Amino acid sequence: MAAAILLAAPICCVGATLAQTITSVKPAIVGIGTMLPSRSPAVSFFATGFVVGDGLSVISNAHAVPAVLDAAHREVLGVVTGNGDKLEFRSATVVSIDKEHDLVHLRLSGAPLPALRLGDSATMQEGDSLAFTGFPLGMSLGMQPVTHRATLSAITPILLPALSAQQLDARAISQQRKPPFLIFQLDGTAYPGNSGSPLYDPDDGAVYGVINMTLLKNLKENAISAPSGISYAIPAHFVQLLLQQDAGKK
Repeated sequence: MAAAILLAAPICCVGATLAQTITSVKPAIVGIGTMLPSRSPAVSFFATGFVVGDGLSVISNAHAVPAVLDAAHREVLGVVTGNGDKLEFRSATVVSIDKEHDLVHLRLSGAPLPALRLGDSATMQEGDSLAFTGFPLGMSLGMQPVTHRATLSAITPILLPALSAQQLDARAISQQRKPPFLIFQLDGTAYPGNSGSPLYDPDDGAVYGVINMTLLKNLKENAISAPSGISYAIPAHFVQLLLQQDAGKK
């Protein structure tokens, strides 16, 4: 089962143009959100996700999944597929959450979707050119996947220096005591809705990371009005480990 998950066929050809790669990648991009029939709009958007493996597994950020659903009013977690006015909401279940690496594995039922191939993130080098596709501002721009270019500017420990003593809360101090893992720092602008977007090779669509945060200039609102242009991605190695662990539970 692990081989079927990790060795999915690439959906694009080596040496393709970025335009050709984007065309192949977009069908595997989904919106992460919940549906509540009594709400208007019924679907609330949280983040981007992408399909891997057999077409029924979706990867996104752990921080994007709500901790509690309104079960009394039939709120359901799921993904939005399609684009424009041809959208479909499909319910999903949480297979596992890796909070340390900010990853979540969701599972769909029904017909499989086009899947992306995971690349070997250990081969990435500073200076590599990459791209990521997702929904930068969620539903405010419509459910049309948007692509941004990025350069791998640094491979650096996940821990970011606190800007002031006031930012050293209990959680931050606890993280300081853990051995840091390496994360990809990107010269590329990501927005809040890009959380969970696949970071991939423009030539063949192989996924090498998962967008999970951006460096803020003081206020959270500045992520949109004055983006820093510095973003971060979790290496795909941790996605592979999560999928292997989940396959071993079956």
